[in-house]
Amino acid sequence: MDQDVLPEALQGTLQYLIAQAQAYWELAVTPGWRQNQVLIVLGLIVAAMLLRGVTHARWESWARSREGWPKWRLRLLVQVLRRLSLIYFTVMSWGVYTVMREVTWPSRSYLIGAAAKLAAAWLVIALVSRFIANPTLRRLATWLLWIYATLAVFNLVDDAAQVLDSIAFELGSVHLSLLVVLKAIVLATVMLMMARIGSGLAERGLRGNDDISPSMQVLAGKAVQVLLYGVAFVIVIRSIGFDLTGLAVLSGAVGVGIGFGLQKVVSNLVSGIIILMDRSIKPGDVISLGETFGWINSLGARYVSVVTRDGKEYLIPNEDLITSQVVNWSHSNRFVRLDINFGTSYDDDPHLVRKVAIAATMTVDRVLARDGMKPVCHIVGFGDSSVDYVLRFWITDPTGGLTNIRGNVFLALWDAFKAEDISIPFPQRELRLLNDRLPVQMDEAPPEDMGATGAESQSRGDAAKLD
Repeated sequence: MDQDVLPEALQGTLQYLIAQAQAYWELAVTPGWRQNQVLIVLGLIVAAMLLRGVTHARWESWARSREGWPKWRLRLLVQVLRRLSLIYFTVMSWGVYTVMREVTWPSRSYLIGAAAKLAAAWLVIALVSRFIANPTLRRLATWLLWIYATLAVFNLVDDAAQVLDSIAFELGSVHLSLLVVLKAIVLATVMLMMARIGSGLAERGLRGNDDISPSMQVLAGKAVQVLLYGVAFVIVIRSIGFDLTGLAVLSGAVGVGIGFGLQKVVSNLVSGIIILMDRSIKPGDVISLGETFGWINSLGARYVSVVTRDGKEYLIPNEDLITSQVVNWSHSNRFVRLDINFGTSYDDDPHLVRKVAIAATMTVDRVLARDGMKPVCHIVGFGDSSVDYVLRFWITDPTGGLTNIRGNVFLALWDAFKAEDISIPFPQRELRLLNDRLPVQMDEAPPEDMGATGAESQSRGDAAKLD
């Protein structure tokens, strides 16, 4: 190694680790109980793999029959089935290690004990790491914990820490080493996982509280999420050794620049907070904004998710909901009144038409028939071809669609009018031709060689013309 590249402490530590690795290798290849322990560990690995091949089908069949279990328990069961070999090896190695410690010298079971401890640590780490949702973060945390467990089993944690701490550089008054960075990464992983779990528990608790409106539930959930992640960020930064007071002036200047560059983003964020606070719209409300008609699926920091009847999901910026005219069909209640216009013949009794229309409408599902909300029918005018009516009825589930309920009411009217011989007229026009015989003046004389037959035909054609 180059004496000028690595510090003296780092060189000594690396030489010590290399010597330890050589010693372990020599112990493993030297005939004796240490080599026998290696062979026992290899035999346990082969036995665990064979045992998995024999029992995996039965365990999988048993797992498929657990249909009534909660999802979290089924997911844990899937992870256990994927690691049957490791589980079998852990159980057998611990059993062999316990027996050999009782019947022989501890030194003759040291490697078997180390293998059992490593297997148990790897199994616990593999199961616990599933709580980290981010795949990259989960993989990083898994490898770091496995490395730490391996070093802890062989009592090399202090030596590895000394090596990592020797790889460092000074940033002002901050001593930033590779050990500090790794500790910060581990702490950040733990804090982010705890913040995610805490925010999820808070949101579920708020959703279960009926005394809090849906919009305030979303606002409180977002506030808890921001608070927990902010605390996690501050703890990680302070663990590295940075002084946050020195960033006050810099953060103010950066904030001004961000404010000018992200005006729309900030506007949408503030608009979202206003929407949540004044509860003008909330998840589940049915709204109309321009040509978009649907119900609120979720409220975000930047946009509102609106799902239409045809399955499309529109992400509408919060600013549009503040500055534009929004029709909230279910703001104070979910009752919606719909109108249908139709006409009947002048030969039909209007009293009978109104009675039949109301009765037919009340037979349609989703139409309310309670007091104060029963369907009504009124004459609105005498048209050119029909007596014009308006039929009004109430529904309480606008999320079920408006076009389909109108279509069902029209079909009910059609069937009822057919049964009562009530006709629905259509515009009719009568065409009369006046002055069908008018004198016709010849523009030019017929040719001299035209025969009598041709002259008579030409005269008949000219007489048929109208001025």
